Amino acid sequence: QVQLVESGGGSVQAEGSLRLSCEISGYTHRSYCMGWFRQPPGKEREGVAVFSMGATSYADSVKGRFTLSKDDAKNTLDLQMNGLKPEDTAVYYCVADIFSCEAIGRRSGSWASSRAEYRYWGQGTQVTVSS
Repeated sequence: QVQLVESGGGSVQAEGSLRLSCEISGYTHRSYCMGWFRQPPGKEREGVAVFSMGATSYADSVKGRFTLSKDDAKNTLDLQMNGLKPEDTAVYYCVADIFSCEAIGRRSGSWASSRAEYRYWGQGTQVTVSS
């Protein structure tokens, strides 16, 4: 069983920065797919960034602006978000699964798909970006 607790959301103006943190408890393995999803208001959820087996993948919409990192000492999964845009407004969820991101992608077409199934989800944290 894996528990995920997010923190760090808030409100910021466009071009600002926020850092989200996901505290991980329970057993995990380097093969597990772990990362962040988001759900903008009135839209389907979408993948933001994930990693497993030492490889990180980003959604095209956040490449070059967001950075995913894992702090093994603190056992947290952090998402540094720079150059925020109003379209980044969403509830952000930390996610994890016992399968690799590649396997999840094969099952659903893409690791970032709204149909992608992740076994573990955090409770979510709101990020609001104003113009």
